[in-house]
Amino acid sequence: MIRFFYNFLYPLGLSLFLPGQISKLLRRGNYRHKFGQRFGVYDREVQARLAPHRCTWIHAVSVGEVAIALKLSAKLNELDPEFFCVLTTTTTTGFAFATQEASERMEVLYSPLDFWPIMRRAYTVIRPIRVILVEAEVWPNLAAEARGRGLPLALVNARLSQRSEQRFRRFLFLVEPTFRCLDLVCVQEPEDIERWIALGVPRERIQNVGSIKYDPAETKVNPELPLEVLRAFGIDGDRPILFGGSTHAGEEEILGEIFQRLRAEFPALTLIIAPRHVERAGEIRTRLARLGLNVRLRSEAETERTPPPDCILLDTTGELQNWYAVATIVFVGKSLTARGGQNPVEPILAGKPVLFGPHMENFSALAQALVANEAAIQIRDPNSLQEKIAWLLRDREAASRLVANAQAVLAKHKGATGRTATLVMNLESTARARVEANRK
Repeated sequence: MIRFFYNFLYPLGLSLFLPGQISKLLRRGNYRHKFGQRFGVYDREVQARLAPHRCTWIHAVSVGEVAIALKLSAKLNELDPEFFCVLTTTTTTGFAFATQEASERMEVLYSPLDFWPIMRRAYTVIRPIRVILVEAEVWPNLAAEARGRGLPLALVNARLSQRSEQRFRRFLFLVEPTFRCLDLVCVQEPEDIERWIALGVPRERIQNVGSIKYDPAETKVNPELPLEVLRAFGIDGDRPILFGGSTHAGEEEILGEIFQRLRAEFPALTLIIAPRHVERAGEIRTRLARLGLNVRLRSEAETERTPPPDCILLDTTGELQNWYAVATIVFVGKSLTARGGQNPVEPILAGKPVLFGPHMENFSALAQALVANEAAIQIRDPNSLQEKIAWLLRDREAASRLVANAQAVLAKHKGATGRTATLVMNLESTARARVEANRK
């Protein structure tokens, strides 16, 4: 009954949210690319490529979730040489990154809208043998269709913040039927288990395996491309670099002001900023220029030679992990002027000391563990951010200790990708057993 009302009201909800979504697509560009896939419309070429395969459907959202999906699919392919994957992603940046990194055993599509006729059409074309959802993407029709077709349904690298749990629990009667469709929930921390039980997932379906995102053995960093870009801008590899990763509005200007003040003591310092949303690059460049900074876009590296810039602004996607390799100190964005925080793991795995602001709600357990083990620095405000950056630039031994402590915190997640892949491969027999039990 709940699903009936969900589908009945879905067109109304879509019409209310559609203007905002279209605006976002226009800002991010390339919105017309394969637009029909969002409505379950697939051309003959896609259908022909899918027809010979027994597909695993992995559903992600944007670049971060796609990176997890790619790591997991590579491990699944090791376990099953016949493995073939359909990876659906929601954003244009996620789609571009997935397409760039996809193997020959993967078809990248846009995620279909979670409306019953659209989702049913997507299942008919993809014909999956199992469905894997990444982090938090549990949609009612997507989950119910998998259950109705007897397909194993897994949620991997499950992410559920305290705020999200509280919101779900207020509407438990609405969300519990969807969560009970899950055959497997792979959580990142032991304390996550009780949260998922509270939302209706049976305890025996929940496994604590660690985080794929934090699995150090599965992460590879290649500094060659960023070093080439730095050389094109006339910046040698020995200069100290203050790096702002996945920044949000207001944080870029704070970093720019701190950078200006720090240059009195560290004249060779260079600022590199990777905004969370690259479509803001033009706006950020204008704001930083008003501070007196010479700012160049990463995409301008092949144009005319000019004096080395004060700041490089990354306006490309899919390269952030490699750029961390050339940083000296990393500030993790969405933690000072915005709430939620971004992933601190990639710079840690690249061997860099990390600072973040007071708002790390989306990574609260990890942030607390890092701070408690003197493995990262959590600052209160811009003044304390400047103070700690200066300290780390002066004391390289302290910076090295911070990195070593952080990598020790992440060590418990080693092998998470392999553990998750093994559980997913064993799901098929579990789903068959459930179907047989329901028939009896």
